[in-house]
Amino acid sequence: MTDSSTGDLVRRTAVDLAAMITKGEATAVEVAQAHLDRIDAVDGRIHAFLHVDHQGALAAAAAVDAKRSAGESLGTLAGVPLALKDVFTTAGIPTTAGSKILEGWRPPYDAALVERLRAADIVILGKTNCDEFAMGSSTENSAYGPTHNPWDETRIPGGSGGGSSAALAAHFAPLAIGTDTGGSIRQPAAVTGTVGVKPTYGGVSRYGLIACASSLDQGGPCARNVLDAALLHEVIAGHDPRDATSIDQAVPAVVEAARRREIGGMRIGVVREFAGEGYEPGVLASVRAAIDVLTELGADVVEVSCPSFTYALPAYYLILPSEVSSNLARFDAMRFGLRVGDDGTHSAEEVMAMTRGAGFGPEVKRRIILGTYALSSGYFDAYYGQAQKVRTLIARDFAAAFDQVDVLVSPTTPTTAFPLGERADDPLAMYLADLCTIPANLAGNAAMSLPVGLSDGLPVGLQVMAPVLADDRIYRVAGALEQALDDRRGHALLEKAPTL
Repeated sequence: MTDSSTGDLVRRTAVDLAAMITKGEATAVEVAQAHLDRIDAVDGRIHAFLHVDHQGALAAAAAVDAKRSAGESLGTLAGVPLALKDVFTTAGIPTTAGSKILEGWRPPYDAALVERLRAADIVILGKTNCDEFAMGSSTENSAYGPTHNPWDETRIPGGSGGGSSAALAAHFAPLAIGTDTGGSIRQPAAVTGTVGVKPTYGGVSRYGLIACASSLDQGGPCARNVLDAALLHEVIAGHDPRDATSIDQAVPAVVEAARRREIGGMRIGVVREFAGEGYEPGVLASVRAAIDVLTELGADVVEVSCPSFTYALPAYYLILPSEVSSNLARFDAMRFGLRVGDDGTHSAEEVMAMTRGAGFGPEVKRRIILGTYALSSGYFDAYYGQAQKVRTLIARDFAAAFDQVDVLVSPTTPTTAFPLGERADDPLAMYLADLCTIPANLAGNAAMSLPVGLSDGLPVGLQVMAPVLADDRIYRVAGALEQALDDRRGHALLEKAPTL
């Protein structure tokens, strides 16, 4: 291939790249090298990656080319490059969860999701930056420095999965993987003009996912368009007996839904509680315009009230820290990772305390302390117990809403990407970035963010939410809306992003 055509590869969709590789119009090695070159040239400014696996990526790509030459069948996304959030274990490749306490750790096994990616012949380029242990809304909590938003390098790329979303927006990879505990896939997608999906809880195995909050964590696909996300969703989803919460049912027909692009007769509910004070006018304007398009496409759009959603944020910030307090107890300097003070003069308890003090960052420490307090004797019922009751009310609000409509829509986040450092010293302001996304995690529902417009030159995301195991509905709505918006603009939104 010529230099110019090789450069064009980084702008292609995953579907296009897979077709080119299958037809022999490009080799998987050429595709991988083009993306690695792009990362090498630009990621010094963005810092989307914590580890780029040049050798492993090229070896995986060469294996795809060998299979094609031998006439063997290839996966739907064979040879397509992918950026992987650094909270999934990868055998022999550094896995840090954005924390100093795991610096240099090379796991002995692959996560279930990683196994599925490799089996599908997808080429993993490396591990992306994230807030430490996936705790944050800006990727500023990473122990290895913040990631920058390709749309405006002075602004955040969202969190906790800002590395994955920035990698997509900067054209480092056409596909990425994130995790969503309270919006960590959807909120970064919204502020970088990309697509991010939180599947139904239990739809994607958590085996090998470094836990933040086990009842909330969910891995999911990230991409630059809806169909690419659906194809990746189909690869990573499915039952895994190693995960006790994994759903033993067929994966919803997400690819078929994404390709259908027709929503005539669907009932769409606009969440009344997610608008008004605290929402940027430009965000609301873009979301309203997108909802008008849904109406023009033949959907029946109505307003729906979910009153318990207003209590989701405080309930979440009791449930999540409580689970964090329990899950992060395993990082004790005794088995793996960082160890401080192991010079023979300190007791095991002192080594543990010094290691955790040095290895965990401020936000992780804050949440461990909050969670330990909420679970402590005399406070459990008043805090954690009450929060779980609110969680039940939120699930009931969803159930009542889905008795009336097929999906719910709202802004993904109240604002566009805010400047780096603006909320670093104000945890509550930071937490408000997840105001709209948290309810779906508490209830386990499927949800997606897709780009629908710009506000002052920065992307705005629309959130689409569906019932448990109705993931196909979000793809059907999003696919139709994406196509309509692209037709009206004459281009995909991401093509408006500044050229790096």
